[in-house]
Amino acid sequence: MTEPKTYTLNVPGAVVAYDVRRNETTTEPPLALIGSPMGAAGFGTLAKHFSDRTVVTYDPRGVERSKRTDGASETTPDEHADDVSRIISALGAGPVDLFASSGGAVNALALVAKHPEQVRTLIAHEPPAAQELPDREQALAANRDVHETYLRKGMGPAMAKFITLVMLKGPVPADFGERPVDPAMFGLPTADDGARNDPLLGQNMVTCTHYRHDFDALRSASTRIVIAAGAESEGEMANRAAHAVAARLGTAPVIFP
Repeated sequence: MTEPKTYTLNVPGAVVAYDVRRNETTTEPPLALIGSPMGAAGFGTLAKHFSDRTVVTYDPRGVERSKRTDGASETTPDEHADDVSRIISALGAGPVDLFASSGGAVNALALVAKHPEQVRTLIAHEPPAAQELPDREQALAANRDVHETYLRKGMGPAMAKFITLVMLKGPVPADFGERPVDPAMFGLPTADDGARNDPLLGQNMVTCTHYRHDFDALRSASTRIVIAAGAESEGEMANRAAHAVAARLGTAPVIFP
C-alpha cells in the first residue's frame, strides 16, 4: 500500500477532498471508509490494516479540508451520498466495498438506495436512524433539541446534551429537552464563543437523524448490506436504530465486540 495521495473534486456546493492509498497488485475492488462528520483522519489507523487493498477515505463537505461553496448551514444525507457517488465515479475502478459508521452509515444507505451498482458490499455501523425507533417522536425531538440548543447557546451546552443523548440507555424520555445538563460535567466550555459552524451540531444533527430511508430500494438493491452494532453500546440510540434498520431489511445486525 502506498502513502495516501490527496485529490479534490468539485461537486455542487462544495470542493471535496479525498485520499487514496493504492495497492497496485490487488484484484479486489477499492475499500472506502467513511464517517460523518468524522473525516479521513479518523480512519488513518484502520486504513493501515488493509494493506492488501486500495483504500479510500474522505472529508465530508463542511469538514476539515472539504470546503462548502454554497453557504448552506445544513447538509442532507442525499447530498453527502451524491458526493460519495462522485468520488466512486472519479476512481474509475467500478463498484467499491464500503464501510460506513454513524452518520456515514446513514449517508451510505442513501447512496445504495440510489446507486446500488456502485457498491458491492456495504457494512453500515450504527446508523442513527431515529425515524425507525419505537420511540421515534421522542428521539427526533431530542435530536432537534440538541441542534436548537447549539443555535441558542453554543458548543458547550449543546455538546453536553449530545453526549447525554448518545449515552442514554433505552427509550428517550419525553422531557429530555427540559432536563438541564451542565457542560462542566463533561469538561466542556460554558461560555458561548459565538461560532455556529460545527459540522455535527449545526450541519448534520437534524438532517441525519430525521432522514427517511428508502427501504424498498434497499431491499431490492444488488448490494450486499450488512448492518452492524457494537456489543458495548447495547441499548443506546444508534445501537437500537441499527437493530431497527436491520429488521426493516429483513436481517439481523452483526454485533461488533
